[in-house]
Amino acid sequence: MPERTTVEKARADLRAGKSPATAAGEFVHEEIEHVREGKHGARSPEQAIAIGLSKARRAGIPLKPPKKGRAKKSTHRSARTASRKRSTTSRKRSAASRRRLKREPKSTVSKSALSRHAKRVARRRKKS
Repeated sequence: MPERTTVEKARADLRAGKSPATAAGEFVHEEIEHVREGKHGARSPEQAIAIGLSKARRAGIPLKPPKKGRAKKSTHRSARTASRKRSTTSRKRSAASRRRLKREPKSTVSKSALSRHAKRVARRRKKS
């Protein structure tokens, strides 16, 4: 469940005319902070970003799912259902995923790791 302040900031961004991706950035920032605080871990920076985007979709931010060629089929399907879905996850499933995430490393969202990730994504973007 995202924090109230995060949802308010995202809604304010949308009201200000910013893109849904910018509004979703608030949720990604929150997720990165959660990993840094040790609330849970993430296997990679991409995983932390994906969790944040999923929370944004579930909070009602009108984010489109990734284009079909850009992501795995399962990711596309998951994003589509997250933006449609309004019900909550079962307690068992939620606890299981939280337990799993707690075992993941926390260093994946350090400044240097995020910098590496940004550079890698930028390199990939320039080619296309």
